[in-house]
Amino acid sequence: MLYHAYQAQSDLMAPVKAYARLAAQMLNGSIGPLRDTLLVRNMSAAYQMVDRVGLTHQRPAYNIKSAPVGNEQVEIVETAALTTPFATLLHFKKHVATPQPRVLVIAPLSGHFATLLRATVRTLLADHDVFITDWHNARDVSLADGAFGFDDYVAHVIRFLEHIGPGAHIVAVCQPCVQALAAAAVMAEDDNPAQPASMTLMAGPIDTRIAPTKVNELAKEKPMSWFESNLIARVPLRYKGARRRVYPGFIQLSAFMAMNMDRHVKAHVELFHHLAGGDVAKADQTKAFYDEYFAVLDLPAEFYLETVRWVFQEHLLPLGLLKYRGRIVDPKAIRKTALLTVEGERDDICAVGQTMAAHDLAASLKPYRRKHHMQAGVGHYGVFSGRKWENQVYPIVRNMILQND
Repeated sequence: MLYHAYQAQSDLMAPVKAYARLAAQMLNGSIGPLRDTLLVRNMSAAYQMVDRVGLTHQRPAYNIKSAPVGNEQVEIVETAALTTPFATLLHFKKHVATPQPRVLVIAPLSGHFATLLRATVRTLLADHDVFITDWHNARDVSLADGAFGFDDYVAHVIRFLEHIGPGAHIVAVCQPCVQALAAAAVMAEDDNPAQPASMTLMAGPIDTRIAPTKVNELAKEKPMSWFESNLIARVPLRYKGARRRVYPGFIQLSAFMAMNMDRHVKAHVELFHHLAGGDVAKADQTKAFYDEYFAVLDLPAEFYLETVRWVFQEHLLPLGLLKYRGRIVDPKAIRKTALLTVEGERDDICAVGQTMAAHDLAASLKPYRRKHHMQAGVGHYGVFSGRKWENQVYPIVRNMILQND
């Protein structure tokens, strides 16, 4: 009943939001001195805030129309290179005179759309031919398409790399660092010609026994039966994925917001004042962030539950017990794929040391094929977005790819 209660509340709010939107438009369109009075500005801001209440389940646009390559801006065209029921291998295609290193950005499947990595992609596009794992909302995937678990995620990474072809590089952000390392290990053991030339793992939970964060502790304090009983719901009948068991994105978002509720409340109070005060630039900046943050997708229940159990509770990968399709995943098989790990000094989601643990697991790699970078002064999101990502982290990522291309 969890999902149905959420949907009922959303349906009830729809006419309220429509009225608020119309009222704000009327107030903003009023003519004469009344429009600039404090009362009208405050009323308009209040109506706009009401209109923004709630979540969306539609993927936002990437809105990357061009990228700087050398001294010119090159047009970007989004192309679906390969599509499965659960994901699209999205290619940010551009025409350049000299071929660039091909990079697969492996996005998290953790309640937000892959567009959360828009800034990461935009930066990479200057020097690379970029693809991304554009995950689909599970509530829009028919039950007839079957289940999607941890192994299926790994299989998608392998299939996408095979489609891109030999010599590609991967950049995994956050949660899928585990699946990326597993895919690289499986491909290495099989001597798959499409095994990646380099692998960058950024702020990912390779070994959450190291400096456990609040997120890690929350994942361990409850038995798996609690997660299944309290966090898994069935998609309502109105959607294509009707009756599919999912971990709803609105629950994941609530958990994320609860960790920093004071910051989110402050941001919305400031947004109200920006709207009332006519500070359009600052208001638009805040709205753009929350338009992305409040766009949520549902996770297949199998994938969510297996990730919680295998990564956060049982630590199967660092213990050498993780299996893929029934076979043990052995990162020591990796010998040709260079490894870069990146962590943020102030990361309260994936603590310092958890991603670096990948080096201990990929023990067969020669020293010249491995590197670790700890970025000072950033939290989780600062590892892959913002000024320090662009100016300090990205040059290291770019050099790792260039050296192994």
